[in-house]
Amino acid sequence: MSQKPAPKISKIPFVVGDLLLLATAGWLVFRGAPLNEWQAGLVITAVAIGAWLAVTPFILQFRAAITVAEASELTTVVEQMQDLRGVAAQIAAAVIEWQHIHQSTTQTVTAAGHMAEQVTTEARNFGEILTKINEAEKNHLRLEIEKLRRGEGEWLQVMVRVLDHVHALHLAGQRSGQRNLIEQLTHFQNSCRDTARRIGLTPVVPPPDAAYDPKLHQLLEGETALDGAVVATTLAQGYTFQGQVVRLPLVTVSNHGPAKKTDEPEAQLSFEDRS
Repeated sequence: MSQKPAPKISKIPFVVGDLLLLATAGWLVFRGAPLNEWQAGLVITAVAIGAWLAVTPFILQFRAAITVAEASELTTVVEQMQDLRGVAAQIAAAVIEWQHIHQSTTQTVTAAGHMAEQVTTEARNFGEILTKINEAEKNHLRLEIEKLRRGEGEWLQVMVRVLDHVHALHLAGQRSGQRNLIEQLTHFQNSCRDTARRIGLTPVVPPPDAAYDPKLHQLLEGETALDGAVVATTLAQGYTFQGQVVRLPLVTVSNHGPAKKTDEPEAQLSFEDRS
């Protein structure tokens, strides 16, 4: 803020009064007559008053300038105080705003903590539900697998019985000696065996005169095999299912070495099965 100039005091009246007093004193001194005591006092008084009048306007001007300067400084101080009050108000508003922000932040952090706890609880519950569902599915699949295995076992037993009956029918045809019947039953048995091989069930028929191996053949109860025994006849064919042994072929053995080869249908059938 610009400082206001001090009011100017007119010096003319003081100068006129000073000149009059000095003129009076000069007239008393230079009139030619000696001065008495009261005249000398009057001259001194006039000179003193004239000096006072000469100095007084400057003193008043100086006092007015000091007053204006003090007023200006006071105005500046008041403005600064107002500015300080504004700054204080802004600080107070900032403090209140900071308190609101701090309160909001605290509430947000608390809400985030609650949300995190809820998410953790929900995740734990969801994990438990998934575990129960997985266990239920595993149990269901285990039951289904067991059912399928039982069904597969039953189906395998049925197929084995069917093939056993076909094999028994073929043996009966061989015993009949009718070549046409034997050929028809042979083709029928081979077709049944090919169909069984497609689903993994393979009949095992050892060829005649094959060396007896207790790991590959089984005998009737009470029958024994000596060293060098060979397979004589196949009473029941063996089976493998997908590479696993289901049953070993049931055979009779000859403890007297290989028998002569004949053109009997059984020997011819065994040769075809081996190929």
